[in-house]
Amino acid sequence: MCMKASSPLIHVVADYGTGDLSFAEVVQRFKFLSPTARVLTTSTPPFSTLNTGFIIAQLALYNPSRRLFIYGNTAPRTDDKKKRYENEGEKFKYALLDNGVQVAAVDAGWCFSFVKNRIKEFRLIKVKNHGSQFRSRDFYPEATVGLLNGRKAKYLGPKLPTSYIPKVPNNRIVHIDGYGNIKTTIRYSSVKLKPGSKIRVVVNHIYQSGYYANGNFSVKSGDLAFAPGSSGGDNPFMEVFLRSGNAWRAFSNPPVETKIKIESF
Repeated sequence: MCMKASSPLIHVVADYGTGDLSFAEVVQRFKFLSPTARVLTTSTPPFSTLNTGFIIAQLALYNPSRRLFIYGNTAPRTDDKKKRYENEGEKFKYALLDNGVQVAAVDAGWCFSFVKNRIKEFRLIKVKNHGSQFRSRDFYPEATVGLLNGRKAKYLGPKLPTSYIPKVPNNRIVHIDGYGNIKTTIRYSSVKLKPGSKIRVVVNHIYQSGYYANGNFSVKSGDLAFAPGSSGGDNPFMEVFLRSGNAWRAFSNPPVETKIKIESF
């Protein structure tokens, strides 16, 4: 059966793990509640709110649609170090962005940081946050589909400020793509280097030499490069890549959120 043009697209961003049963159960729940919806999934590293926030922004800002609803669940439950009451965790919140995209996500760490300046409306979602180890399957989809169907009066609490949402941290690894390219939180506008300049990349006390590259400077096979990447829009995030190789492996597979330093010489 053909999907109607007006059918919603729900994109699930969560740290369940690629191919994990959790994704299947959440997708199945969404299809039960909203049979005409198309549901896509993207996995993030375990407990990484930085990568989750980055992916939410990439999906929400650079191919927006008013039919798009992003559902985020990375809940490390680090907001309280004490024993948790019935698996209670960080709160589930709603953001309407200035391009019309809606986001419902657990408000943990940096999950909303990359879209902070684009939030037009920010509110608590009225939904149960304890009583299940799997809130994102048992409680959150029903509220999400309700919001998708315009039932804001039932599911949304009062408006919230966005000022407390943390800023995106500087000089961190934010994403590793399938080629081993290391995407960072360093913005192109902050780089003060000339194309072809020699640089040294430092990650976890591992040093690798390379070059700063942009559209006017290319690197040969085997060279390490620091260059504007494909993410971040008009002010892209910088990335480290190893031409004909894997930069991530060259630095002993550092996890996302690791600090990264670029030195010139």
